[in-house]
Amino acid sequence: MRLSHVPARTRAVFDDPNLVSHGGLVPVVALAERCGLPELLTEHVRPGGQCGVNAPAKVGCLAAGMAAGADSIDDMGLLRHGAMDVLFAGIRAPSTLGSHLRCYTWGNVLQLEKTGRELLARLCRQAPLLPGADVLAFIDIDSTQKRVYGHKKQGARFGHSKIPGKSVLVRGLNALIAAVSTPLSAPVAAATRLRGGNAPRPAPPKASPPRPSGPPATAAPPGPSSCGWTPPATRPP
Repeated sequence: MRLSHVPARTRAVFDDPNLVSHGGLVPVVALAERCGLPELLTEHVRPGGQCGVNAPAKVGCLAAGMAAGADSIDDMGLLRHGAMDVLFAGIRAPSTLGSHLRCYTWGNVLQLEKTGRELLARLCRQAPLLPGADVLAFIDIDSTQKRVYGHKKQGARFGHSKIPGKSVLVRGLNALIAAVSTPLSAPVAAATRLRGGNAPRPAPPKASPPRPSGPPATAAPPGPSSCGWTPPATRPP
C-alpha cells in the first residue's frame, strides 16, 4: 500500500455534522465564562469602527481558537468544523474576526491587556493555577519572536533568529513575555508587551519654504543684451 498524496499536501477536515474536532474546548470555555470573561470584555474593550461591535463574542472566539492551536486568522475556521456549532453559540467566521482585529488601535490593545490581568486574578481564585505562590514564586521576563510575512505587516520588524543553528534576520513580531511560576506549577504568562516594530505612522506635515530675510526683489529695467542689441523704448498709448 502506498500514499496517493504527498503528506505535506494532506489535510484532515472534520466535515461530519456528528463529529466534534475540539471537544476539549468545552471545559475551557466553561471556565472562562465562570471567571466572567464576557463581562470583563464588555467593561474594558471598546474598539471603534463598524467591525468593532460585539467584542465579547469575537474576542472569545479568538481565545478559543488559540487554545485549540490556531496561529492565524485562517486557522480560526476550525471553530466551524463538524458539530462545533452545536456545542457553542456565537461562532464567527475567520473573515469577521480578521476585520474585527483591524479595528484595534494601540489603546484597544492596552484594554485587552487589562482584561487579561483581571482574568488571571480570577482564574487563580477559581482554579489552583499557581500553588505555593504565597511561599515562593519565580518571575521570568524573556523575549520571543513570531515570524510573520508581508511588507506591510504592522508591528513587525527584523530580528535575529536561529534557524538550524545559524543566526539570520527574519521579519516577525518581537514581544516580551513575563511568566510566573512556582516549584509546584507550570509557568503562566502574566503580561506581554510588543517590543517595537515598523507600524506605519502618519507622515509629519511638510515645512513651509523659508522666506527671504532681505528687501523684496524688484525687476530690473530692460537694458542692452550681451549681443549689443537694445530693446526699443515703448510709449504709453
